[in-house]
Amino acid sequence: MKPDFEKMSRKELRAYVLANREDIEALEFLFSRRTPDKEAIWFHPPKTKQEEQEQFELFKRIVEEKEGNIDSQS
Repeated sequence: MKPDFEKMSRKELRAYVLANREDIEALEFLFSRRTPDKEAIWFHPPKTKQEEQEQFELFKRIVEEKEGNIDSQS
């Protein structure tokens, strides 16, 4: 019998999916919880080298913050 995905936290569901990779239903349920547009950060193409460097630094900072969040969620 499968667990009730509705009642599972995101962390529990993620752990379940990692342990049961063949369970497509669980994977689809996990994906359905995402809201990518809400989390998206949009970058326009840089027009100058300075803009390119500023965007790179911002992107690097965002990635570092996300990596810190992933480490704390594990």
